[in-house]
Amino acid sequence: MGFFDFLKGPDIHAGLERFRATSGAILLDVREADEYAAGHIPGSLNLPLSAIDTAEISIPGKDTPLFVYCLAGTRSAQAIARLRQLGYTRAENIGGIRTYKGETEKLK
Repeated sequence: MGFFDFLKGPDIHAGLERFRATSGAILLDVREADEYAAGHIPGSLNLPLSAIDTAEISIPGKDTPLFVYCLAGTRSAQAIARLRQLGYTRAENIGGIRTYKGETEKLK
């Protein structure tokens, strides 16, 4: 680990490993719908930051493990803060898809 590694933010790949190892977890993409449609991590659920207050509609369990990402990690950090205010106890910011090196899928 280099001296400035802390500036990079969360490692999305490490976060995805934790997601895959967590039973009942949801991978949450908080980018806007057009960004999600242009390319997202397969199996993720799109709930834009702008609609995060509606989380209870698609995620009723407040103890559901949530692994949250966006483009660079900023919106996902904001989403985590709001989700915690809404009572979600197991939400984790895994960073941004910008540094993701795996497969993506697009909506038609």
